[in-house]
Formats: sequence, C-alpha cells, structure tokens
Amino acid sequence: MYNLISRYMARLTKEDINNFALKKNANLSPEELDFTYDFIKKNWEQVIKNPKLLNLERYKDHYSPENFNKIVKLFNEYSAKYQAFLK
Repeated sequence: MYNLISRYMARLTKEDINNFALKKNANLSPEELDFTYDFIKKNWEQVIKNPKLLNLERYKDHYSPENFNKIVKLFNEYSAKYQAFLK
C-alpha cells in the first residue's frame, strides 16, 4: 500500500488538492492552497505512519475558521475510514 501512496503523492498537484477541496465544499484561498500543498508534500509520510501525532490546531492560523473546521472534519473522517489499510 505504501508504494501506491508514494507514487500518487509524487504526482499530486495543487490542482488535485483544490479540486478535492471544492468537491468537499471548501473554497481554499491561494495562500491556504499553497500551505496545504506544501504541508502535504513535506509531511504525508509521517501523517500516514502516525496520524494521531498530527495536531491540526497548530495550523489553525493558516486557514479561515470555516475552512479549518472543514479540514479537521475531513481529516478525521478519512483517517477513520482508511487507517486500517495503512497498518
């Protein structure tokens, strides 16, 4: 599973992130999109290895309150849904 995720992450674009956000009713500003893209590209391995160590509150200032709440909800939803596949 790790190899599959690794290949996907290598090809991930800002447009991919923006399209996903829009599908989930989050309209990211250019700054929010840049931060999200950079964060994902730099930290995806650590996050999937141990998502419980990720403290999203540390990044609250990088998002509007509305988008931050949506991101937390999505992270929790997808983490619960797919965590069993990442062990």
